Amino acid sequence: MNGTTPHRRSFHAALGALALASLIAACSASTGGSASPAAPGAAGSTPAAPAASVAAAVASLAADSASAPAGQSGGAGGMGGPGAASGPAATYSNIAYASASPSEVLDLWTPTTGTAPFPLVVFVHGGAFKGGDKAMEAGNVASVLANGYAAASLDYRLSGEAPFPAAVQDVKAAVRFLRANAAKYGLDPDRFAAWGESAGGNLVAMIGTTGDQATNLDDPALGNAGVSSAVQGVVDWYGPTDFLQMDAQFAAAPPAACNGQVQSHDPADSPESAYLGAAIQTVPDRAKAANPIAYVATAKKLPAFSIAAGDADCMVPNQQSQVLQGALKAAGATSTFALVPGAGHGDQAITTSQTPVALAMLASVFGK
Repeated sequence: MNGTTPHRRSFHAALGALALASLIAACSASTGGSASPAAPGAAGSTPAAPAASVAAAVASLAADSASAPAGQSGGAGGMGGPGAASGPAATYSNIAYASASPSEVLDLWTPTTGTAPFPLVVFVHGGAFKGGDKAMEAGNVASVLANGYAAASLDYRLSGEAPFPAAVQDVKAAVRFLRANAAKYGLDPDRFAAWGESAGGNLVAMIGTTGDQATNLDDPALGNAGVSSAVQGVVDWYGPTDFLQMDAQFAAAPPAACNGQVQSHDPADSPESAYLGAAIQTVPDRAKAANPIAYVATAKKLPAFSIAAGDADCMVPNQQSQVLQGALKAAGATSTFALVPGAGHGDQAITTSQTPVALAMLASVFGK
């Protein structure tokens, strides 16, 4: 995961063309572009594609990924996800959700069938907090559109531009913007969820555990102060949580599949250290503030969580997901955790096996 990764570049292997085509076929193609679309509240006579459509698409994903090489798909810079090269065209492109940085933009997709307001899933890309972009979530966007949900995928300030807490503040600002403009875009402000992988998993978990609390993670200067940044559901795949324990967890239980070659997180040049602006062990208070678990006990209401990791992850210890699951369950939250056998970081096996689980959680939360 050490290595130079250009900002705003999708550096992960693309999903197979057959898999993506299957997902897109499960939903209607969007009109695309940034030109004004049809009114978001327009009713359609065709119901949203049922979960069975996505199940068929996921089966295609499984068949397609069987021939893919095993191992970590984080790429140079690591801690990313299995992003796709292309996907359904956005209904609205490059919407500015704040004005502190050109990075603060998002794409928004709304279903072409069904009746607004639509539940919304906000996607947050991975990339070691220092790389990646909103285009990486195309495959996941297709799967939620197939279920009749709107989707947003956003860029945020990466660690090379601004250290913690900028990324969290941006993601929360995006949620506030979308909720404040829900009527404009045909969204249901009471049915929001967030989905992220790796570094994006950390960020969506942070949204989930801090949504109803007053912290410095909601920056009023980014707009829509006073609007809630809470979400009702979180999908967190292999996101880091407690940075200070990562190297110790690898030392105590190194995955056999890694052959002793695991990512180091304590050094000053690690992704997490770059994100915090200093070697993580030298700034324990800052590391705690970036840990979603630190906010669980004081949360008044926690969203539902769907958490997953692979037991052959050589970049982020799977124990990072397990400690988050333990904290959520101890607090009485609704949360599921899956440890996927043989799966590495960003492994297609997680996408294939856990997409139906995530969609089931969303259906429960959204009531559809």
